[in-house]
Amino acid sequence: MRDFAAIDFETANNERSSVCSVGVVIVRGGEIVDSFYSLIQPEPNYYNFWCSQVHGLCCEDTDDAPVFPHVWQKIEPLIEGLPLVAHNKQFDEGCLKAVFRVYQMDYPDYEFYDTLAAARKLLPHLSNHQLHTVASSCGYNLQNHHHALADAEACAYIALQIL
Repeated sequence: MRDFAAIDFETANNERSSVCSVGVVIVRGGEIVDSFYSLIQPEPNYYNFWCSQVHGLCCEDTDDAPVFPHVWQKIEPLIEGLPLVAHNKQFDEGCLKAVFRVYQMDYPDYEFYDTLAAARKLLPHLSNHQLHTVASSCGYNLQNHHHALADAEACAYIALQIL
């Protein structure tokens, strides 16, 4: 796979629609050519302790952030015609579908690939298949784990190696 968009969401609470940040990395011809990051005002707009512990974001970070439809207007032209790749597509695709539903947007049925599923199949010897473990196995040093853009970049690197 040489042309795709790696995507990662962080959520504010246990609702999939509560995306509070997004990272997107555009790969064309096997090279990273663009990236995008934005904070997002989550819906519903509250943070639970555990989610904040994971990614470090809280209400103060997103109070002035744009709502999802405004962020997606910037992402949509970047990913046009590209399949999406996520590490654990069940989570990220679920977030995308949920937030599209909340804002009553027409979901364009994006094609999603999963580096987690691929890693489980192709790298069965790993102690686990978490993003940082798989990234390290592929020669990528993931720093700032759970920052949406850092995670999307790691996912892109993994996809280039194993998809």
